[in-house]
Amino acid sequence: MKTILIVEDIELNIDLLIQILEDDYNLLVARDGAQGVELTVQHKPDLVLMDISLPIMDGYDATRNIRKIFQSLPIIGLSAHAMSGDDDKARAAGCTDYLTKPVEEDLLLKMLKEYLGEKDAQP
Repeated sequence: MKTILIVEDIELNIDLLIQILEDDYNLLVARDGAQGVELTVQHKPDLVLMDISLPIMDGYDATRNIRKIFQSLPIIGLSAHAMSGDDDKARAAGCTDYLTKPVEEDLLLKMLKEYLGEKDAQP
């Protein structure tokens, strides 16, 4: 079973992601960017769901730090910010892809299957 690290500081969002993913993936949770980097180094997850607005270290800096060690690890940026250019800023920091919150379950699952090389992924 693949492991996904959820880096998110809002309990409601954590609970929602766990509810969507817990049956199909091993889950780790970090509640700030620094802890996200630490857990990535310790556990080497298959994919990271990275909130952008985080305490201690924001998602941009956490992603940059992870990229120094894991160049090909899929990192999906998550943010409630839906302004033009926010997705480009996340990609410039090293995010593989970007989703706005509230996250659409079907879109998230499709994206996970694609990046984790699982069946039913469509290009």
